[in-house]
Amino acid sequence: MTETRALLVDAFTSEPTAGNAAGVVPDADDLTDDQMQAIAAELGASETAFVRESADADRRVRYFTPTTEVDLCGHATIASHAHLFADGRVDAGDHTLATNVGVLDVEVEADGTVWLTQNAPSVREVDVGYERVAAATGLDLEALRGASDDLPLAVASTGLPFLVVPVTYLSDLGAAGPDFDAVDALADDVDAAGVYAFSFDTLDGDATLHGRAWVPGAGIDEDPVTGTASGAAAAYLTHYAAFGGDIADELVFEQGHFVDRPGRVRVRPNGGDAPAVGGTAVETLDGTLRVPAPADEDILEA
Repeated sequence: MTETRALLVDAFTSEPTAGNAAGVVPDADDLTDDQMQAIAAELGASETAFVRESADADRRVRYFTPTTEVDLCGHATIASHAHLFADGRVDAGDHTLATNVGVLDVEVEADGTVWLTQNAPSVREVDVGYERVAAATGLDLEALRGASDDLPLAVASTGLPFLVVPVTYLSDLGAAGPDFDAVDALADDVDAAGVYAFSFDTLDGDATLHGRAWVPGAGIDEDPVTGTASGAAAAYLTHYAAFGGDIADELVFEQGHFVDRPGRVRVRPNGGDAPAVGGTAVETLDGTLRVPAPADEDILEA
């Protein structure tokens, strides 16, 4: 039986118990895949970041949901680097991060804001029909059609693909009642990790859009505040010239309010090149987990 330090860190917020909670295990070199998966399940956050040494970058991070490993997670990257900075283990400045989708750039500002530059974007229109999207997500069919004139259904990715779905009004977005099995099947059919629905109708006047993300295939019915989906959405907006081709240098995406975890993602579209997502984070739990040996099937003890 060994022990490891583990934290819960709320990302894309400056307030505890808001934003998106990520597990962070800052010293994960000696953990096996099964141990990391068990720790992620025990912590119960949508994703847990396991920080490891790397020969190719300043550090390596692997990301696990409670049920599976995922290639990239924006909020867990923000959370892990915010913790490493607060703990004095990294300095403000530029860093490199090895992930399952390649080596990415991370910037830590002096105030603790963390920026993750994602992969170069890809956007492809898909023909799945608004009727199917409405049935899967519980979004009103006319609210989908009303937002579709210049913004089609498309899969966008900057490291993790999402089916991006524009919606007319915030009230329509809030009224969604997804059938998560149907959402999973829909995402699978278009080779996406999940569905990101958004409206330009927002709560805060300075926000660009309000989003909701459903990723049941990764064991996350609704993700409160999603960095990877925010990068994908910025790529989508740029690709389809959503603002007449005059997109701002920095956008603000609000998310999480419908699951009582409000947060804000800052997004730099970078002119259609690899976008960057940024935000702050707050540590809410810092403790030690007892980790069974790889062959030991005992339950983890907090």
